[in-house]
Amino acid sequence: MKLNPLAILPKPVIGIMKEILRHLLKRPVVGLAVLATDDKGKILLIRRGDTGTWALPGGTVEWGETLTQTLHREMAEEAGVDEVQVGDVVGVWSRPDRDPRFHAVTVVVRARVGPIVRPPMNPLEIRDCRLFEPADLPQELAMSMGDYLDAARQGTVVLE
Repeated sequence: MKLNPLAILPKPVIGIMKEILRHLLKRPVVGLAVLATDDKGKILLIRRGDTGTWALPGGTVEWGETLTQTLHREMAEEAGVDEVQVGDVVGVWSRPDRDPRFHAVTVVVRARVGPIVRPPMNPLEIRDCRLFEPADLPQELAMSMGDYLDAARQGTVVLE
């Protein structure tokens, strides 16, 4: 039987090690943002714990995950949504100054979602999640995510 030496470490320690390696290797982080709408056309947003601003749900791809797996995990963790139907790609953003934490390559996709069935799993990371009428969206979204909405409304695929 082959032993995995990392298996003896607690999961949070492994997560911290991954973050340190990510910064040491100076490679962009791959992330996903989801333009999620319900059957009535309302847009799902999350309120970030670090800035207090509203944002599209999403996050970084974990080691061994596909983008689809990341989408489902993040929607469950951040927005309390279990019913998710993946849609088309809105675009890919990679400008290094978009995210103050690190250089991220963010794939933005549409998704149709069912109801919010529970609060965010980590209230320190995500304070709230809510469905907004398109006309009632907050004026400013975190990390220039308004660009994602603009691209989706224009219907053109963006590669930045």
